[in-house]
Amino acid sequence: MLRVVLAEDAVLLRAGLVELLTRGGHEVAAAVGDAEALARAVDEERPDVVITDVRMPPDFRDEGLKAALELRARHDRLPVLVLSQYVATAYATQLLSGGGAGAAGLGYLLKDRVGEVSEFLDALRRVAAGQTVLDPEVVRVLLAQQDAGRPMGRLTPREREVLALMAEGLTNQAIAQRLSVTEASVVKHAGNIFMKLDLDPAEGNRRVLAVLAYLRREAS
Repeated sequence: MLRVVLAEDAVLLRAGLVELLTRGGHEVAAAVGDAEALARAVDEERPDVVITDVRMPPDFRDEGLKAALELRARHDRLPVLVLSQYVATAYATQLLSGGGAGAAGLGYLLKDRVGEVSEFLDALRRVAAGQTVLDPEVVRVLLAQQDAGRPMGRLTPREREVLALMAEGLTNQAIAQRLSVTEASVVKHAGNIFMKLDLDPAEGNRRVLAVLAYLRREAS
């Protein structure tokens, strides 16, 4: 069971998330509707994980995202799962850049993903456990931004598939299951990817952050 602080300004969605989390066996320590209330709730409740919308009152820009970054600076290794209405790679980049390479779990999901209850709850557990979780659609957009003439063009179609799944935060075993191949095959593809893109092959969160750092550099 995880203790969760939830920030979402839409009343119906907030109530729905509370119900979903409760049914999933988690405790919602606080459910609030703006960034200031989020900060107070985290200071008071010290949750295991925070779920927050990107856009919240008063200006409905990136108040939730900024609050998440400030909270992570105040509360060491606070896992945060950010929800967004649509793909905004700039928000994902800002969150991951602000989190730091050694920080605790980070997640960026589209709100549509909440409808896939098992996937959403799995993502929450992974973030709370210290992993990095990116929405597959965000990864797809990042990869689509790459020019074939750049180093990304060195990758085979299968290697691009593996890279996308690595950027979602999946382990080699999970990637093998998703692609219906052996884990040894995934390890081989991953090795080729890191060699071709000059990435640090470290496992876990650092591997995902290395991939994202490369994608951000290529997209700039």
